[in-house]
Amino acid sequence: MTMPHHALEILLTRPLAPAELRDATRVLPLAANHDTTRLMALVRAKTPGRAAHRLRQRLTAQLPVDVITTHYPDTDGQVLLNLAFPPARHAAIHQAAHETGQSPELFVKLALHRALAQHASDEADRLDQAVQHLLAGTTAAHLLAAVGHALTRTPGAAPA
Repeated sequence: MTMPHHALEILLTRPLAPAELRDATRVLPLAANHDTTRLMALVRAKTPGRAAHRLRQRLTAQLPVDVITTHYPDTDGQVLLNLAFPPARHAAIHQAAHETGQSPELFVKLALHRALAQHASDEADRLDQAVQHLLAGTTAAHLLAAVGHALTRTPGAAPA
């Protein structure tokens, strides 16, 4: 049986110097984005979790790794996050998870879901307020036409 490869994205805490990237690519083939704050790697492992763990072990000493994620969602549409918390934060998470009767993984997962839901709600409220402000000075038809026009323009193209 062949071991699958998993595409992982590495988010860094700061851009890499050219020498850092060169040294890291000697350990593992990596592809960097334009400002070297995100890297991609293919890692062989039985599971995405093992792949992320293996990648963190190999690169943490060399690179300022913040978060490792699977690049593609799994069959349930979920993306794996591999986070390394400082010892004090790790202990606080374990304590809070214990107080709620949850595993630390579930506690962090639910906290992230709540934060993302709150962010989506805040963004919807912000957009609603902006639309209401725009509607105070024009009609819904004109606003809709302007939004449609803005959405159909090709980014970077000269105005018609």
